[in-house]
Amino acid sequence: MSHDPPSSKATNAAPIVFVVDDDAAVRDALSSLFRSVGLRVELFGSAPEFLQRELPDVAACLVLDIRLPGVSGLEFQAQLAKAKIQIPIIFMTGHGDIQMSVRAMKAGAVDFLTKPFRDQDLLDAIAKAIQKHRVTRRRRAEMEELNGRYQSLTPREREVMALVVAGMLNKQIAAELGTSEITVKVHRGQVMRKMRAASLADLVRMGERLGVGPAAR
Repeated sequence: MSHDPPSSKATNAAPIVFVVDDDAAVRDALSSLFRSVGLRVELFGSAPEFLQRELPDVAACLVLDIRLPGVSGLEFQAQLAKAKIQIPIIFMTGHGDIQMSVRAMKAGAVDFLTKPFRDQDLLDAIAKAIQKHRVTRRRRAEMEELNGRYQSLTPREREVMALVVAGMLNKQIAAELGTSEITVKVHRGQVMRKMRAASLADLVRMGERLGVGPAAR
């Protein structure tokens, strides 16, 4: 199953609701509901069936029956997390209990709905889940772009960035690295340009997100 970072084009594509439930009648009913409000939907009868689907590069959510043949919904939630497949989950159950719902929510589920539930409650949960996935995908894309900029730095430029982020002045950095202040200024300029930092504060924020600092050197 693919879970590649979103492209800018894919970020704007229509989201998809995936449904995993072994009851065909439930799948059909949910499909009709989702399509009636303009949502794209794909249906699966089991967790393994869903795993065979290569996930498209769009915002999505997973509506998951907690009692599935073979692997349970909670076990499947754990498998997805272990595989680093970050898709928001809404659980459905006809036999839910407080312990199950607490476990599901602690593991990151967006909602836990006990059948029968109101259609609007499910639609509200889906809207919340899809928005959460959009935010997650955007942040992941931003972080990967930031990492790409950082990887473009030379080893010495990374050293200079770590010391700048730590608050050291050019002359202090020069003394630390055993080089001239002029050389440090050149490296610092290159760091600002390659990282596309508009200011020192901007570079410091980037360093914090990347975990760059004296301990990272």
